[in-house]
Amino acid sequence: MNLPVTRFTLLAAGLALALVASTVLAQRQEQTLDSGWRFSKTDPGAAMQPAFDDSAWQVVRVPHDWSQHEPFRAEYGSGNGYAAGGIAWYRRSFAVGPEQAGRVARISFDGVYDHAQVWINGHYVGGRPYGYSSFEFELTRHLKTDGSPNVLAVRVDHSRQMDSRYFTGSGIYRDARLSFTDALHIAPWGTYVTTPDVSAAKADVRAQAELVNAAPTARAFTLRAELLAPGGRVVATRDTPTRLAAGERRALTQNLVVTQPQRWSLDAPQLYTLRQTVLLDGKAVDQTDTPFGIRSFRFDANAGFTLNGLPLKLKGVCLHHDAGSLGAAVPVSVLERRLQQLKDIGVNAIRTSHNPPAPELLDLADRMGFLVQAEAFDEFTPTKNKWIAGWNVGVPGRQGYGEEFAQWSVRDVEDMVRRDRNHPSIVMWSVGNEVDYPNDPFSHPVLGAKYRPTAPPASDLVRWGRPLVDAVRRMDPTRPVTAAMASVEMSDAVGFGQLFDVAGYNYQEARYTADHAKFPQRVIYGSENRHDYRAWAVVRDTPYISAQFLWTGFDYLGEAHQWPQRGADFGLFDLAGFMKPRGAFRASLWSAKPVVYLAAATASATQVASQSGQGTPLLDQQKRAKVAEHWNWPAGERMVVSAYANTPDVQLWLNGRLVGTQKATDAVEGILSWTLPFEAGELKAVGLKDGQPVAEFKLETAGAPARIALDRVASGRDGVEQIAFFVVDAQGRRVPDAAHQLHFEPIGPLEILGIGNGNLADVDDPRDAEHAVHEGRGLAILRRTATTPQPMRLRVTAPGLAAAELSL
Repeated sequence: MNLPVTRFTLLAAGLALALVASTVLAQRQEQTLDSGWRFSKTDPGAAMQPAFDDSAWQVVRVPHDWSQHEPFRAEYGSGNGYAAGGIAWYRRSFAVGPEQAGRVARISFDGVYDHAQVWINGHYVGGRPYGYSSFEFELTRHLKTDGSPNVLAVRVDHSRQMDSRYFTGSGIYRDARLSFTDALHIAPWGTYVTTPDVSAAKADVRAQAELVNAAPTARAFTLRAELLAPGGRVVATRDTPTRLAAGERRALTQNLVVTQPQRWSLDAPQLYTLRQTVLLDGKAVDQTDTPFGIRSFRFDANAGFTLNGLPLKLKGVCLHHDAGSLGAAVPVSVLERRLQQLKDIGVNAIRTSHNPPAPELLDLADRMGFLVQAEAFDEFTPTKNKWIAGWNVGVPGRQGYGEEFAQWSVRDVEDMVRRDRNHPSIVMWSVGNEVDYPNDPFSHPVLGAKYRPTAPPASDLVRWGRPLVDAVRRMDPTRPVTAAMASVEMSDAVGFGQLFDVAGYNYQEARYTADHAKFPQRVIYGSENRHDYRAWAVVRDTPYISAQFLWTGFDYLGEAHQWPQRGADFGLFDLAGFMKPRGAFRASLWSAKPVVYLAAATASATQVASQSGQGTPLLDQQKRAKVAEHWNWPAGERMVVSAYANTPDVQLWLNGRLVGTQKATDAVEGILSWTLPFEAGELKAVGLKDGQPVAEFKLETAGAPARIALDRVASGRDGVEQIAFFVVDAQGRRVPDAAHQLHFEPIGPLEILGIGNGNLADVDDPRDAEHAVHEGRGLAILRRTATTPQPMRLRVTAPGLAAAELSL
């Protein structure tokens, strides 16, 4: 929900609050609290007190993830990517003028990991243990509005640093905001807009507002609802007079109609805006704008998924919330580029693994045309195993959200749904991921020889799951509830699988046919899947299977093997955002555009040329040989060349000679392959349709490293610059085995946010000016620090290489 249209500026302590638009002071105002924070990785007992001296603390910007700002160490644990946790404080001073007296003040956080506690002027206002929940507290009673300093203090306790199976980050890693409203206002997350009946001719729109009267007397007022079309024109309006007693809170629903609606779809994600205005004596005292989409969708046990009445397969990926070198504090422009990369290869759906995402990701999904499964938890209670020495290695820890689950889970899932239920992109709510994993922690006799009688009974899945399902349906009855099940057999034995409107199967494609016959009314989809061709083919060819969510879209931090590997390599793209061969393989299966791509591996190390599409053809059970996107190999080595293509025919050319032509029907599990001796030069694939070239891809043998090359791949409105860097030969070809150490020199108002190279075993400081390339490349993410246009440059140097410089 986009709350305010009016912004104000918070100045340093002792200065007055400066309003941008004083004529609309009666309406709500909001300011993102990004700058001016002081931070200390200590735990002083009096840090919440206004008089506490924080002058020696570090000045930081929020979002801020201290786990990425400290050295990575083997003793910190593999599950969380060998990153530091601990306890830390944030403090911020600000002044508020007398014009805000009598208004309701709130502080809100989109995410603090974890066990956050918040004080204002020494008064404790509340806390939240779950690090992925958004939350807000009212400050009104304790806020000074005479222009003197207010002190906001936040304690973050991530001392249970090995509390997750994957990287979490630490600190105020998402946005924080301060807002002011009139005493009569729409509650936070109080808007709920649905489209119960949609056709090409008209759409019924139901707009609900939860209204609050915090004034000491009753208020009679009018609630006005306006619907703004994608171009901004008002297409429907309704006024409803009402009255609230002092202290009363009540939901009011208004029904509107839009004729010939522009329906939200993946190819045309049209967004309407619901503008709700509270009018007191004809004057607007509160107003909110809520983007929403007019669309209809349905999951059917036999026909699969339809959007606006048209059948559609969800071609999805699972995404963790980190972004490589940035950790958990991810700017919106980085999220946007990642989603665009996924869309470019044919991805149309996202599963938020395994927690509520940043609100910005859902805003982008709405605008860019993605379907979303929003997920709440990775565990119920007791907790799951948290691996410390390496994935599935040694003795696990057992700390985590499961320790708070019984007290907080219903509240957390309710808040997830309340916050996000207006996003047209969301089509499913998931209450959990693999909470039924056999013996981690629950068990049941149906597991046979693997049954552990001393483990918590699987019947507890229903005990803990039913209240969550009920809570979701209370908050939003318009979308189905699901869970990503790891053992459908065990879940069905206790009735857990029967709780859900749609049933997510993780890596259980072999059960689809039998379970469809056994449960003919069950909607089945792949909630988590491997990358192999067969796993997709069953979705493509089976009408009642509506979706596949690959594990994963991008490599991610945590869930790591032994030190120094800090992340997991399941992605279509690596940590730095470079597409892997398996990403190109997926494009050949999912993209509507002509695709042809080449990768190679030595024949001596290859049984079959990546028939699974994983990019890692099997050598034996213990070792894998990766196919690679380059043509630098030992002279005379016999090579297996793989082509991933969706064109009817593919030609392979080597140094201008036609090696051969293969048809799409010749592909083995989606892949064409040739075996030939390595010969330096140019290897080219040409995709043909009706005998004409429609796509082309080249691999060229690179020479000796000669210089550094820079490519500005994205420049965001949030001031973030993403610059790919390469070590290339004299002709500008990337040198695939280059591992040079580079020096990065930002010139002008420019700072390093993170530098990465996609190497999971890279444990260098991502904010340091020295960083190596991996496979001849990497990505630097910088941020402009000036608010006015000023000259900026990035200069990159290395011994023995010609330097590169880029003006920004």
